[in-house]
Amino acid sequence: MALPPPGLNQGFCTVSALEGGQLKVPHDSLIDNAVPGFVEEVPSLCFLLQHSSSGRRLLFDLGILRDYGGYSPKSQKFLEAYEPSVPQDCIESLSKGDLNPDDIDFVCLSHLHWDHTGDTHAFKKSTFVVTNASKQLLQKGYPEDPESVYMSDLLPADRTRCLSDQDWRPIGPFPRAYDFYGDGSLYIVDSPGHVEGHINILARNSPDGGWILLAADSAHHWALITGESQIKVGAPSDVKFCVHNDVEKAAEHISHIAALWKLPRVRVVIAHGGPWYDKNKDGQAFWPGHIKSL
Repeated sequence: MALPPPGLNQGFCTVSALEGGQLKVPHDSLIDNAVPGFVEEVPSLCFLLQHSSSGRRLLFDLGILRDYGGYSPKSQKFLEAYEPSVPQDCIESLSKGDLNPDDIDFVCLSHLHWDHTGDTHAFKKSTFVVTNASKQLLQKGYPEDPESVYMSDLLPADRTRCLSDQDWRPIGPFPRAYDFYGDGSLYIVDSPGHVEGHINILARNSPDGGWILLAADSAHHWALITGESQIKVGAPSDVKFCVHNDVEKAAEHISHIAALWKLPRVRVVIAHGGPWYDKNKDGQAFWPGHIKSL
């Protein structure tokens, strides 16, 4: 279960949260012991990770696209239930610290749901990083398939790097992870259950042993990680939210996150974590500041 200790001149990543829009989610589509009818407005967080020695910048997720016309018709119909709003999008969040899309080396998408993919076309110089499973979802995207929730041109063909099955190695409680920079500073973690190709990022955020897991949509509510709630199976008929494609795999991965969270100096942040957002919004954790290491 232990994470690898820091080495000499250990590389790490400074991690900053970014605003990426908001959406409203009924709790009874997420957890088994929700207050009936309770709806929470939650963020769709993005993150900027800056490598300590190379200075390379990686964005993890792009949030919600302000112009809904950029989504497929199927997605546009789907997102209406969540009343999304984008007071500040990912690109505007970057500008708070004088960065723009051309300054980003890599864009890593946790998965291809509409509230995480933002405006990929604005990043004209970045290399996109996804799993093979995610890329395969675009092979029959819109408009080729009018019923697809994915836009076929979401990713640039000449600047997309796909992680294959040969890339993965175990780390801590996770069976499959990829050492992205090759120096133990940032691991892309295979995170099954939610949707095909879903990934998390596990990064060192200090040179002396601090870590942060960016858990994306592995858990939509913190009580799933603490064990106070379980994944809701069978959402109400009036709720169209697709929580997890494979509940058993999602629950197993959440158990791995819970084990990681109990290790010393490990912070876990979920993409739609309302309490964390309410505590930290407009504060030091958001770019141009950064999330402090434990």
